[in-house]
Amino acid sequence: MTTSSKKKKDKKKDFQKPKLRVGKAAPKAANATSTSFKAKSISLKQQALSAIAPTLEAQCVHHLGLLDHKADKQRQESLAFLTSAITGITPGTPLPQPASVIIPAVQRLILDPSNAVRQQLLKLLKILPENDVATHADQLLLHTRAGMTHLSVQIRTFALEVLQWLVRVAGDEVVSCAGGWVKMLKCFLSLLIWKSEGEGKWSQAKSYGKSDAKLQVKQMDALTAFLRAGLYHAQVVSISNDSNFPLWQTEHHMLSERSNVYAHLNLFSATRDEEAEMFEDREDRQRVFNDRAEPAVVTGLEQALKAGGEMGRAAAQLRKVVRDGMADFHREEIIV
Repeated sequence: MTTSSKKKKDKKKDFQKPKLRVGKAAPKAANATSTSFKAKSISLKQQALSAIAPTLEAQCVHHLGLLDHKADKQRQESLAFLTSAITGITPGTPLPQPASVIIPAVQRLILDPSNAVRQQLLKLLKILPENDVATHADQLLLHTRAGMTHLSVQIRTFALEVLQWLVRVAGDEVVSCAGGWVKMLKCFLSLLIWKSEGEGKWSQAKSYGKSDAKLQVKQMDALTAFLRAGLYHAQVVSISNDSNFPLWQTEHHMLSERSNVYAHLNLFSATRDEEAEMFEDREDRQRVFNDRAEPAVVTGLEQALKAGGEMGRAAAQLRKVVRDGMADFHREEIIV
């Protein structure tokens, strides 16, 4: 073979397409690097071999740290372990970890993208002591409000479930905490797209899709529970004076069961505006509702009642709560 024909043949090799056959591996490239290795033993550093099992408190701390894990399944299993650990303790026994540690660690999972994690979170919250939940109502309400305005419909629906549970367990703390009344009212009005006559009303009945109508019904149900807790008279357990004779009006001289009793005075914090103010008195909440939300709610209910069906029934319940809760307020206005 002459030198010229050999050079031509070598040049053709660079441009020849390899023939691929079924069942046979493709030929490796000339510059392929082998990454295979063989090892006679594997050494694990920091391997703990102990016959003493970790305590329940240590396991709870471990699972609280795993709530930041990237795997949905791991977060769900950690919440399930905490739920079973708290459920398994005998009544009167302190929690494996205090609620002041558990609630701040789990409350951000209200916005978790996994539905299984969110449902397991709600199970955990429901078994916590109600007094501890009431103490952290302001932080839970902050994450719940963020969930109510989330882009995901599933997270918005779940946040409404959390709000209804929170109002049922600690309704007084929810409506009286800093920003709990005004900010929640503004949140509901923006979600329901309700405007007062001064801000402009709907020119025609607003039409909703099937999924939007179901979500609006749940939003109105949550608003009904929220207004019932804020506008109705609080149920006060009266103490019989006969059992405390010769002491009279003992309940007025006892220590308050609420933590941070003088928080509404805002002695050591930054100055609050009206939205972040605490409204512990029912009369103050009625005044704010009348000034900032009642016209928009009445205008929106007129349109919702015309829709009928589930939306009409939810609107009728909401209208009844508004009328009953504001009846004495408007009666005083007429007298004055």
